[in-house]
Amino acid sequence: MSVDVETVLVSRLRAAGCVFAEDEARLLLEAASGPAELDALTARRVAGEPLEQVLGWAGFRGLRIHVEPGVFVPRRRTELLVEEAVRLAPPHPVAVDLCCGSGALGAALAAELDLAELHAADLDPAAVRCARRNVPGEVHEGDLYEALPDGLRGRVDLLVVNVPYVPTDAVALMPPEARLHEPQLALDGGADGLDIARRVVAGAPEWLAPGGHLLIETSEQQAPLLSRAAAGAELAARVVTSDELDATAIVARRA
Repeated sequence: MSVDVETVLVSRLRAAGCVFAEDEARLLLEAASGPAELDALTARRVAGEPLEQVLGWAGFRGLRIHVEPGVFVPRRRTELLVEEAVRLAPPHPVAVDLCCGSGALGAALAAELDLAELHAADLDPAAVRCARRNVPGEVHEGDLYEALPDGLRGRVDLLVVNVPYVPTDAVALMPPEARLHEPQLALDGGADGLDIARRVVAGAPEWLAPGGHLLIETSEQQAPLLSRAAAGAELAARVVTSDELDATAIVARRA
């Protein structure tokens, strides 16, 4: 592609409000097999589709995670869950990526740990289909723990969960990329954003191995409420944060 093509592409992206137009132009040029495909990809991006869905992948912990249209795009802040899980992992852990979306967490754990078993689960069939391309383990479709094999009860060392935690009234305030192109069920966490998170916490003791950890993404404002929910489930919980990733999570341990 000529420099002129790249210059025009950057101008189109910038006019559409893409803050990192130069970087996006470079990625689109790399992805396109020719001018026709470049124009089609650019049109999708200019129309507001997330760049990751246009490219077909998202970067996560140094991996390229396959992402399909209509599937939740993994965020960099969710890497905090992987950092903590790797630090806490026993030898050859059994890991579960619940509410897995594209399966980014499971894929990252498999890349960084010598796992004995890896399972992932999501309610959304599109997410399950996508995760099966990313997760080197079993991917199940269903509602939270109902999707998991009974044989995992009491055996999970690492339960990593990126639940929907946006309060219902705040979903409409999200950037169009998210609210128009990602599934509502991957965003909406109920009135205070913690409906699903509370269900995950309440059910975790039944599935965690002794000494196993639940790691769940949340917000700074929600963390105290979720910590109390974990204490109510007889889990020893603490809040972890990362300024670099702008991330907050609860880490809860079963005695």
